[in-house]
Amino acid sequence: MAILVQKFGGTSVANAQKIRRAAERALKAHKEGSQVVVVASARGKQTDELIADALEVNPNPPKREMDMLLSTGEQQTVSLFAMALASMGQKAISFTGQQIELVTDSFHTKARIQSIGADRIRQKLDQGFICVVAGFQGVDEEGNITTLGRGGSDTSAVALAAALGANYCDIYTDVDGIYTADPRKYPKAIKMDQVSYDEILELASLGAGVMHGRSIEFGKKYNVRIHVRSSMNEHTGTIITREVPQMEGILVSGATCQKDLAKIGLINLDNKPGHAARVFAHLAAHKVSVNDIIQTELNEAKANLSFTVAQADLDAAKSAIEEIRKQVGCEQVKISADIAEVSVVGVGMRSHCGVAERMFKALADKNINIDAITTSEIRISCLVKVKDMDTALVAVCDAFELDKPADKRKTV
Repeated sequence: MAILVQKFGGTSVANAQKIRRAAERALKAHKEGSQVVVVASARGKQTDELIADALEVNPNPPKREMDMLLSTGEQQTVSLFAMALASMGQKAISFTGQQIELVTDSFHTKARIQSIGADRIRQKLDQGFICVVAGFQGVDEEGNITTLGRGGSDTSAVALAAALGANYCDIYTDVDGIYTADPRKYPKAIKMDQVSYDEILELASLGAGVMHGRSIEFGKKYNVRIHVRSSMNEHTGTIITREVPQMEGILVSGATCQKDLAKIGLINLDNKPGHAARVFAHLAAHKVSVNDIIQTELNEAKANLSFTVAQADLDAAKSAIEEIRKQVGCEQVKISADIAEVSVVGVGMRSHCGVAERMFKALADKNINIDAITTSEIRISCLVKVKDMDTALVAVCDAFELDKPADKRKTV
């Protein structure tokens, strides 16, 4: 019998009425012949409320205790969800991450999944139950409750789908699917019918908030077809899948932007082998995630090295750099905290020329200066001033006709 994993986000289970509506959707899939596993998030703004409660009693709460606290939001949701199914005459059982043996490392508030037992779920599915699992949480090898970071319920769902060999993982949200750009910033954006794992990974890492990046990594690794769709209707959403030939005909699939970034520049760094490795190893030891990296050789003796970090990591990054700057001969550290990044993504870039030219011209036509440029095989990103971010996004979206269906856009 086919296994279907359905994940419901916080807005989809925000109150009793929405929980019942979600439960009806799970029950319908069960009656149509699927074994159904539901993964649920905390209701509405409950996680934010729990964080506020924690900060009220302790401005710097221990991360282990934060995980204990935040995990209760999902546990409440899955219990209520199972109760709703029971009221409809359907056998249902709720599980915490610990009960399904979702084992993580011990990095509290940002844990990574190491293994999933799933045998207990399989047993209950075979007995005709709908299993309702608390997303976002697991347990480390010492029995401590851990959480996967904001948006981690997506990761829980896709990881479970992989562990169970599910045919699909449906991610229910308050939007109809994944759009070519954020409709709040680019109202003409349209829904994509499908997108590749690589494209959505790039978009997620660059600020698109529809999917949690680690969930896509699981999907790609284990070939889980992910369907992002609305919890409010039965419409087809966006399928995230392996790259297929027709995707190469699309020059740019989507555009995104992100602020809350900072750029750190190491000026006149000693240009010696191993110094860059030493810098980034030290940042990693301080748990700082680094985004774009640019190194420029000034001469045989000196180079400039710059990189971007989330502003939330800026203090830790500054501390790490100050500890190591003398060891690598850095004469000056320059920090820019008023930057944003605008990016375009598309697997079609591999087989088409002129993407960079079109993007740069669109920004130049709006008199927007580019601070730095980084690229991958399927992505071009430009750092701009925060004040120019929204204008820049609209400019590049218009330039690549992201208000039109893919087959109606110009490719040259």
